[in-house]
Amino acid sequence: MMKRLMMPGALAIIGLAAGTLAPAKLAFAGDPLTIVSWGGDYQKALRKAYFDPFTNATGIKITEDEYSGEVAKVRAMVESKTVSWDVIDTAGTFAWNLCAQGLLETIDWKKVGLDRAKFGDPAKFDCGVPFQVNSTIVAYDKDKLSDGPKTIADLFDTKKFPGKRGLAKNPQINLEWALIADGVPVKDVYKVLNTPEGVERAFKKLDTIKKEVVWWTASAQPPQLLADGQVIMTSAYHGRIYNAIKDSGKHFEMMWDAAPAGWAYWTIPKGSPHLDDAYKFLAFGGSPQPQADLTHYIPYGPSNKDAMALVDAAVRSSLPNTPEHEAIALNVDYLFWMEKGDELRQRFNAWLAK
Repeated sequence: MMKRLMMPGALAIIGLAAGTLAPAKLAFAGDPLTIVSWGGDYQKALRKAYFDPFTNATGIKITEDEYSGEVAKVRAMVESKTVSWDVIDTAGTFAWNLCAQGLLETIDWKKVGLDRAKFGDPAKFDCGVPFQVNSTIVAYDKDKLSDGPKTIADLFDTKKFPGKRGLAKNPQINLEWALIADGVPVKDVYKVLNTPEGVERAFKKLDTIKKEVVWWTASAQPPQLLADGQVIMTSAYHGRIYNAIKDSGKHFEMMWDAAPAGWAYWTIPKGSPHLDDAYKFLAFGGSPQPQADLTHYIPYGPSNKDAMALVDAAVRSSLPNTPEHEAIALNVDYLFWMEKGDELRQRFNAWLAK
């Protein structure tokens, strides 16, 4: 469950006050809706599950754009009142940062026309409609490791599982997993990590495997590390491992203990030139059918609770938000990482350099 929820109201004034620099762009009936996401196979999946069906249902055309999560670009558009994007696919700490800085519309759920309660805790985020969840898991190759890891503690057990392991070159999740492996209950991870002693404890645990870690920086690397036998296990985005199993016939296995769920949101930048049509898309994007349809193309779980019943049974077990996976998941505290992220990244980079 999210902790210390931040209400964007007062902070939104920053964006409003700053947005007096240039005249607003005029919108005209029949203009296409510009939707921005992350590109690649993921955006192709969104096109099939969301964009094309929305246009077919409403007649509203969509222009797609891609980005890499640049806060500065969104801020520049909002502050200069030259917003050319209407809907942005945002996620995690990035989404919360945009909201806190007043760069996103506060969502009027009456205007969306959907029951906010159907989205559970992720809908406590005030600036977006949740539409999918993905996760970081630990993966291994069953052909090379028949009896693989069962818990995050196994990731740190070099006696039971000798050999290299892959980890993302980032403190987020690694520090949480280190504490969990050291005996901290999942529910207490951020309480402990929010203390100097907890940070020391996490890095001390990471010290125990540092020499055995292969650090990865791109999502395509973990499946390749496994396939090449460079590591015996690795953290990885579950969608990448799922595709390697489904499309490449790999005998990879996913271990879900303490897997962090990352929620994605459809959001509207302040000053969207097509606000009404943007709300129509959010209503469509939050509805059960397209969320279930997305799982046909990529195994990201739906956020609308009514969507799960529409998901094919064969896919359901690979989704991050099944009851079984949610019961053992790590619920990431995005506000913690907003407040402490820079400090911990500096500490992590210094630790890597030692």
